[in-house]
Amino acid sequence: MTALVVVLAVLVGVLLGLLGGGGSILTVPLLAYVAGLPTREAIAASLVVVGVTSLVASVSHARARRVQWRTGLTFGAAGMVSAYAGGRLGQHVPDGVLMVAFALVMLAAGIAMLRGRAAAPEMSHPMALGKAVGYGAAVGVLTGFLGAGGGFLIVPALTLFGGLAMPVAVGTSLLVIAMNSAAGLVGHLSSTPMHWGLAALVTAAAVVGSVAGGRLATRVRPEVLRRGFGWFVLAMAAFILVQEIPQSTWQPLSPLAKAAVSLTAALVVLALGLLGQKLGRRVDAAAESRRVATAAAAGTRDEREGRS
Repeated sequence: MTALVVVLAVLVGVLLGLLGGGGSILTVPLLAYVAGLPTREAIAASLVVVGVTSLVASVSHARARRVQWRTGLTFGAAGMVSAYAGGRLGQHVPDGVLMVAFALVMLAAGIAMLRGRAAAPEMSHPMALGKAVGYGAAVGVLTGFLGAGGGFLIVPALTLFGGLAMPVAVGTSLLVIAMNSAAGLVGHLSSTPMHWGLAALVTAAAVVGSVAGGRLATRVRPEVLRRGFGWFVLAMAAFILVQEIPQSTWQPLSPLAKAAVSLTAALVVLALGLLGQKLGRRVDAAAESRRVATAAAAGTRDEREGRS
């Protein structure tokens, strides 16, 4: 079991280093279902794993000048306040509700990954102060409450609304995740015990993976990995939702009925994933049409200037 935990932790680190997010959403299920920690303790330990791993992964991105410091620090500072509040709020929510909420967030993240995102800008510009504070606070609540680093929300926010190029958004998101995770952890430690030995083991494995992910960031097509990971996240969300069905509901069911419930969950997730991919193809097609139209317009303009 320990070997499986280590292998999966390395995968978490690779995804964090490569995509600037996404891998952290697997840490809570890893600690809760594979390592066997109670939900609240899994969330608290995940913040240690995600925070340290993101901080280490951000170093290689910073050396390559792929971190927008002003935007990242503003975004992260706003998130730290709300992450602490989210961590304290999570103490008053039942474990089952927390895991169901986490699964719903995973569903949204998986669909977003399959859908993709509109083309990011080639050049980076500092994010407006109001946007950085607003989006940072919203992501921080999620980080503290559910133990998710929020990278799957931070990267799109930085690219689509913040004007950062994709490589810079990835590096900057790692800085923000580290800041949010630290604040969320403080909110949990006041009333949640910490399994420091297990957290240290998983963190060490994830750090190794993050270093490898950072080196692969410029060599692997992120679209391919992102969509494959999107399907994996959807499958994990379906698994969690089925696992969280109360035992009082499961016990009266026959084996055939239990199989039918599991199959229904799988089909719903499949339909959501296919919908996300369909939307993604439309986004890609629209972006390609705009690119072709822009190129055609530029060609026509150059031709007219040549004639004149």
